[in-house]
Amino acid sequence: MFMNKKKAGNSWNRLNNYINKNFRLGLKYLGEIRNYVLFSLLLFSIFSIIGFSFPIFFKKEIIKLIAELIRKTEGLGIIGLIRFVILNNIQSSFFAMILGFFLGIFPLIVIIINGYILGFVANQTVAISGGLVLFRLLPHGIFEIPAVMIATALGLKLGMFLFVPKERNWKSFIDRFTDSLRVFILIVVPLLVIAGIIEGLLIVLLG
Repeated sequence: MFMNKKKAGNSWNRLNNYINKNFRLGLKYLGEIRNYVLFSLLLFSIFSIIGFSFPIFFKKEIIKLIAELIRKTEGLGIIGLIRFVILNNIQSSFFAMILGFFLGIFPLIVIIINGYILGFVANQTVAISGGLVLFRLLPHGIFEIPAVMIATALGLKLGMFLFVPKERNWKSFIDRFTDSLRVFILIVVPLLVIAGIIEGLLIVLLG
C-alpha cells in the first residue's frame, strides 16, 4: 500500500512537471505570436464597430442564426447549457486554428464574422434594453474574446509558414503545429471553459 501511494505520488509529480513545462513553452510561443494576436484583436474590434454602427448587412441570416442557437439551447438545464456553450466555443476556436493551414484565410473569416455579429447583437440589445445591458456581456467576454483571438492568431501563424522561405518545410510546420496545439490545449481551452461557465450562469440567472 505504501509503495502504491509512493508510485501514485511520483506519477502525479511527473504529470505536474510535464504540464508546467508545456505551459511555459506555450506562454513562450504566445509571446512569439503576439503581433498576430494584436492584429486579430484589431480586426475584430473594427468589424465589431462596423456591426454596431451599421447593423444592416446579412440581417436575416444573423437573426436566423441566433434563433437556431436559441432553439438548440431551449430546455437545457444550467449544466447542459454550460456544456453546450463550452463545446461550441472550443469547436469553433479549434477549427479557426486548424484551418489556418490554408493560407490563414479561415481565421480571417472567423474574425470578421464574429466581430460583425457581436457588434450587430450589441446594437440590437442596446436598442431594446439600453446601454447598461452590455455589462452583462463583459464578464465572459473578458475570457472568451482573448481565447478566440489567440486561436485565430494561431491559425494565421500556421498559414503564414508558406510565405517564410526558411520555414517552408514540413519540420517547421510540424513544430509550429505542435506549439499551436500546446497553446490551444493549455491556454485557450481553460479560458473558454471559464467563459462558458460564466456565460451559462448569466443566461440562467439574468435570462
